[in-house]
Amino acid sequence: MRRTPTQVALVTATALTLVACGGGDDKDSEAPSAPTGLSVQAGSALSAHVMWEAAKDNVAVSGYAVYRGKDKVKDVPPETLMIDITGLKPSTAYSFSVRAKDAAGNVSPHSQKKPVTTPAVTAADKKAPTRPVKLRGKHKGSKGAQLSWSAPAKDEGITSYDILQGGSKIHSVGGDATEAEVTGLRPGTDYSFTLQARDAADNTSPASKPLEISTPKGPGDDPDTAPISFKAARHKNLQEGAYYLDISWLPPKVEGEVPSYEIHLNGKLTTTLVWGNKAPVGRTTESVFAGKKPGVSYKVKIRAKLPDGEWGSFSPELTVVTGEAES
Repeated sequence: MRRTPTQVALVTATALTLVACGGGDDKDSEAPSAPTGLSVQAGSALSAHVMWEAAKDNVAVSGYAVYRGKDKVKDVPPETLMIDITGLKPSTAYSFSVRAKDAAGNVSPHSQKKPVTTPAVTAADKKAPTRPVKLRGKHKGSKGAQLSWSAPAKDEGITSYDILQGGSKIHSVGGDATEAEVTGLRPGTDYSFTLQARDAADNTSPASKPLEISTPKGPGDDPDTAPISFKAARHKNLQEGAYYLDISWLPPKVEGEVPSYEIHLNGKLTTTLVWGNKAPVGRTTESVFAGKKPGVSYKVKIRAKLPDGEWGSFSPELTVVTGEAES
């Protein structure tokens, strides 16, 4: 896949996000499938946690729309499969559903609708639940983990537990739960989980002590997450009188679509590539602006953001020197 060269200032530390334009098809008339596996949990008296499984499309899902009753309340990108809906009222019944959409404007049917009722809240409640204790667990196969914890010694009005991975919320369960299963993990990877409790007033406890779990490498799983067959060259655009670094690679061998890549030059993040539609599956080529001065050396490497949200390993670092090659 070759795209028009994109100019990026290499001397700045500011990362620039580029949205690739490929993958759209004006003739695409097939709508995505309806999202499945919808679950809704009251996070507090004022919020609900909505989760679902990825929909399928003949080209690619470009995002999801979350509905409260008949009203759309949130649009999210295709890699997002859960969200907290806030601004709800205490002691109120709601119904949520999700629809998938693609870049051609086709929209799926609604997922199954799931009801939820927010709990009551005491206006004066400003005390957070105590820190969850005895978080324990183990891997479940090479792509999941089973977690459990101890219930509080006394009733603290906990409405939900939030599970965090590396500081980011990845799951939520009801306040009466003492266990949860986490899926979509990567084989051969170390993970750190913590747990927080929330009450109806949305007071959140301190995080539990971290729990470290390593997923094993399963049969046929390859933990090498670096982009494959990374290459780097350069060319000079005579019309502009400027040099470009030409890099190309194949995506890492992981389950699912790789949504973005980071390009690092001389050890610093310079560019983030994000595909607005379907990510390329074959060899990808990018041209990065390198200024007008010949004889400048650049060390370049890239890494992929994996389907589980973690950054993969870096490619080998290659050295390119601007010269007199012409386009």
